[in-house]
Amino acid sequence: MANEDRPDFTEPENSHPYLAYTYLGPDAGLSTIELAPEFDRVPAYKEGLTEGERDRAQRLLAESLVISFHDHPVRFPLRMEETPEHYRAGRQYTAYAGLEASGMTVVFDNMMDGTACVTGKAPWRWDDVIADLGHRLADLAHQDRVVPIRSLADIDRVYGSGQIGIVFGLEGAMPIENELDRLDILFGLGIRQIGIAYSDANALGSGLNEPTDGGLTLFGRRAVRRMNQLGLAIDVSHSSDRTALDACEHSEQPVFITHAGARSIWNTPRMKPDAVLRAVAESGGVIGMSAAPHTTISPAHSRHSIESVMDHLLYCIDLVGIEHVAFGPDTLYGDHVQMHKVFGSLLGIGERPQTPPYEPVPYVDGLENPTENFTNISNWLVKHGFTDEDIQAVIGGNIYRALGSVWPK
Repeated sequence: MANEDRPDFTEPENSHPYLAYTYLGPDAGLSTIELAPEFDRVPAYKEGLTEGERDRAQRLLAESLVISFHDHPVRFPLRMEETPEHYRAGRQYTAYAGLEASGMTVVFDNMMDGTACVTGKAPWRWDDVIADLGHRLADLAHQDRVVPIRSLADIDRVYGSGQIGIVFGLEGAMPIENELDRLDILFGLGIRQIGIAYSDANALGSGLNEPTDGGLTLFGRRAVRRMNQLGLAIDVSHSSDRTALDACEHSEQPVFITHAGARSIWNTPRMKPDAVLRAVAESGGVIGMSAAPHTTISPAHSRHSIESVMDHLLYCIDLVGIEHVAFGPDTLYGDHVQMHKVFGSLLGIGERPQTPPYEPVPYVDGLENPTENFTNISNWLVKHGFTDEDIQAVIGGNIYRALGSVWPK
């Protein structure tokens, strides 16, 4: 390491994990666009731990069930502006080496979601989602280190095995249109978590971009009931406030915010007000702290970093209790800041109300990609005096417990 206080996220020597889609061979006509690296894209975060703190943090990460409630563990193009062209080839490239070095047991992966320009059609179309999921599952089937997760028993099997589990989900239910049975099809194909809306309104309810908050529709109520019957985890991260509250009211199972933060800390629509945070906790759900660039900022740390994100964590702990918080960093392999610029129109970023003033950053220091996230999270929690029990709860135990009330046995 260049500095004793900096974790080493460099790919281990003599480590040769499977590379995505190499089962097809060189003549398969895959995208030739250069992809972002899984290691050393930006400088490592300077934590400043003592030797004893570092040893404790590493032990906890190695021994604990570690679950990211929301990340994109795939390699984007090195030049983010080439992403639309890259995605039209229909494949995302799982970052196998990065995942092996991450310390995670399980990661919730929401695939192409809002940037799904797979076939040149509009985003979030049914055929695109099925194609995306099929390609990813076919690739996973050709190696044995990263495996799909469909049940708590699957999580139990990967925990301590050296494997990493991926839970496939969707950030928004737009692809089902108004066909309720499509939820059953998605569940049958392995989807285990789904968002009500992805920023824009759909047949189920309003997204957080909408100027008028219509809440959950009648069809949305029926969809919530079907999700409960299936055992699909419901996510309201990108839903409007009223839609989120309605989902909590009508769901008989825990409702989740897989990746967001507290609006009382940073007053933007992307963050959640106290009423929604409380409703999710009262449903038995869990709130995952996001680290997408320029979202979970705080007045105390207006230059977005792990410190800003932890201000949201501490607020939510005080508001709803430590048993209802976790992490859904929403990171990826590539330039996330540039991705927001390239896809601003699709993601609705340009249409959101002006945020409070902040200092723009090129990346979120300490939570830049899925490889480094939980090492730095564990380090931070140890440094700031959290007990072993509380650390294990927020880095995975809380999510596991809540899923036990949702997923089929």
